[in-house]
Amino acid sequence: MQLPYGLTVRGILKKENKILLLKRVENSKTNPKCWELPGGKVDPGEFFDDALIREFMEETNLKIEIGDFVYALQDNYPHKRTVVLIFIVEIIKKPTSISNNESISKKIEKEIKEDILISDEHSDYKWVDMKELRNLKLSSWFNVFLKSKCEYDWK
Repeated sequence: MQLPYGLTVRGILKKENKILLLKRVENSKTNPKCWELPGGKVDPGEFFDDALIREFMEETNLKIEIGDFVYALQDNYPHKRTVVLIFIVEIIKKPTSISNNESISKKIEKEIKEDILISDEHSDYKWVDMKELRNLKLSSWFNVFLKSKCEYDWK
């Protein structure tokens, strides 16, 4: 039997030298309790950039804009094959006000932290650097990406 294809989109959101990861819930059909980049399925008829913006908002409560394309890969599951497209993303959020003793980057970082609300598909989120990333249980597609793109500059 030929397995159907699905399309998913993922975003690399960087803050300083770290990226945002989400942890899938224990009862997830794919990659339970694994860490991954925010993103998800592209709905039929949906443009993939619209899907990434929607999924990022649904999973993190963050409004993003899409930057450069980074990588594409195929991930196989018992019930389907998935093509994963990975992009750089940035938050569309400017600080509302800045006090004299608070830098712009610290104000944005504070607002991002306060604004992140994860979906019920995930149990946790964290900002990680490359060293910490290597010690986490990652989604299957994320491991493929890291092995193929290990020279990627996270900075």
